[in-house]
Amino acid sequence: MKNASPSASDLSAKIADALRQEIISGVLLSDDRLPSEADLCEKFDVSRSTVREALKRLAAQNLIRTQRGHTGGAFVNKLTFDAAVTQHISTSTLLLSMNAVSFETACEARFTLERACAGLACARRERETFDLMKAEVDRQSDPALSDEAFCASDVAFHRAFVDAADNPVLSYQLAGAVEAMQPLMNMITFPARDRARIVALHIGMANALKARDADEVTALLHELETYTLELADTYRARRAGT
Repeated sequence: MKNASPSASDLSAKIADALRQEIISGVLLSDDRLPSEADLCEKFDVSRSTVREALKRLAAQNLIRTQRGHTGGAFVNKLTFDAAVTQHISTSTLLLSMNAVSFETACEARFTLERACAGLACARRERETFDLMKAEVDRQSDPALSDEAFCASDVAFHRAFVDAADNPVLSYQLAGAVEAMQPLMNMITFPARDRARIVALHIGMANALKARDADEVTALLHELETYTLELADTYRARRAGT
């Protein structure tokens, strides 16, 4: 039986993959112009609509940008960690929800990764980091703060701690762990949690970071992980009516 011809979608995906590999391997560098649509049509022996779909795929991944005019075309983007964080968080959030990752698994991953930052954060932290964390602690101490605002402050506090390590690769990777997992954890735990206890742990973390005491930061993160798991158990017990 004769094999079916590949669909336009399959072809565009293959073209996008080929161009992505050229970008990753350095054949195409930042700000390089990609071959014209006509040249790509000839190179891959496909229609212009298939090429355009391939370019849309690359643009959706923030790998290329398009410009109009006589100097226009498709150009390789200069990616930055900051620009990639949002997409990374979205991907991590979808990955957790679509694969039904357990709360315990997400919690273990998040705190294990965060503890890995403790040594670098304590060694490299600047005064501004302590000030940011202290400001979030002050915000969390406000009894009038809504649950949503408390959750957002919780994320900001831990993101400031992670960024204190001054390692963009760690910050990028941990954005998925902290900012994608934290909302899930907050949603499950905030009905039962004791804000004062969390604030006390955060104050301890901020002070230990200020004193460059990595062991104390690590111990407090262990305590926060244990309390988070306890809250999840309490939440599930309440829902079960036990």
